[in-house]
Amino acid sequence: MTEKQTWSQRFETALHPAIARFNASISFDIELIEYDITGSQAHAQMLAHTGIISPEEGEQLVTGLEQIRQEYREGKFQPGIDAEDVHFAVEKRLTEIIGDVGKKLHTARSRNDQVGTDTRLYLRDQIQQIRRYLREFQKVLLDIAENNVETLIPGYTHLQRAQPLSLAHHLLAYLQMAQRDWERLGDVYKRVNISPLGCGALAGTTFPIDRHYTAKLLHFDDIYANSLDGVSDRDFAIEFLCAASMIMVHLSRLSEEVILWASEEFRFVTLKDSCATGSSIMPQKKNPDVPELVRGKTGRVFGHLQSMLVIMKGLPLAYNKDLQEDKEGIFDAVNTVKACLEAMTILMQEGLEFRPQRLAQAVAEDFSNATDVADYLAARGVPFREAYNIVGKVVKTSIAAGKLLKDLTLQEWQQIHPAFAEDIYEAISPRQVVAARNSYGGTGFEQVKQALIAARTQIL
Repeated sequence: MTEKQTWSQRFETALHPAIARFNASISFDIELIEYDITGSQAHAQMLAHTGIISPEEGEQLVTGLEQIRQEYREGKFQPGIDAEDVHFAVEKRLTEIIGDVGKKLHTARSRNDQVGTDTRLYLRDQIQQIRRYLREFQKVLLDIAENNVETLIPGYTHLQRAQPLSLAHHLLAYLQMAQRDWERLGDVYKRVNISPLGCGALAGTTFPIDRHYTAKLLHFDDIYANSLDGVSDRDFAIEFLCAASMIMVHLSRLSEEVILWASEEFRFVTLKDSCATGSSIMPQKKNPDVPELVRGKTGRVFGHLQSMLVIMKGLPLAYNKDLQEDKEGIFDAVNTVKACLEAMTILMQEGLEFRPQRLAQAVAEDFSNATDVADYLAARGVPFREAYNIVGKVVKTSIAAGKLLKDLTLQEWQQIHPAFAEDIYEAISPRQVVAARNSYGGTGFEQVKQALIAARTQIL
């Protein structure tokens, strides 16, 4: 049997060893130790500030907690399974350092509001880090885009050739996705940055605490107005996991495109050795491991979101032990998102190279300029739907004849419709097809240049 815990004087015997192991969270919530120490220091300062303990005792608590922080950083404090969780581990070590004064730290506080505070402090910090990763990712996309305004790439719908695009325009789409991710995390941060400290187990406390004081010390923007809500709320965690999932969606979509682009069928990019691996038996292969792993890791972040939703859906107020299961998913989602953002940033910056000649060849070998033929006729007074049907027939007969639209003679064009003139060839050239789409937000080169200026201003 294990030794009795702080709370176990109510019990005749200690926990069965297997149950103690099952119940313990120290193996993973040790991740919160420095946040726990920071929150406990603020709580100790508040206890002294309100006269619940003496100033000298408050100073002892703060100093002792700081010693634990240093011991942990130096690898001298490594609590094991007997500690149950990081909160008990810190309190036990504090009492060893400063004696019975250490036992006063938990006055007017419960592990319920304590763990809620620690988790928010952790997530607040991680959100800011992830936003910095997003900015670096955006900067790399922007750099590539600025160098490829007039590089053309086939655009697809339904994974079928649709219309040619500026490569810069294509990359800026992902920059905009990342911008929404950055903004979304900022919104989540607002609801993370609310203090539950002082809510107690569920009903508040009889001690004359000052919750606004601790919130100010910990740089929280506000405090929970309802103690039940304060200890049981995990909306902020769900919101974060949702935002993290959206980041992974966007990274996974780009990953899928890179995988396609690097294939022999597309050959739009060349993978560099620094970001690719080979086959164990096929020496000719170069595998796009980074985007494949990002695409695969997306599922684990989705899983953490689903898990958190399922945990919360049936919980009555207030705190329940089920909430211990929130941390591993949050920790793993944070680490996964950061690792994937870093890897994709490196891949885009130095792990692949676009092949402009192959891209130019690709946009010249299909019927993605068909819409421009219809637009050409519509601009000359032919009703668009009529023009659309005319061009559909032209494409059909051209495919049967093994020709592209650019291969038709002027005589053939004029047999199709007398409105066609010599300038049809310029109108359907890939570069002109892209340049002509100069509506706001379009792929036209002038629009793309303006979008690049706006993006540079936005992210720097």
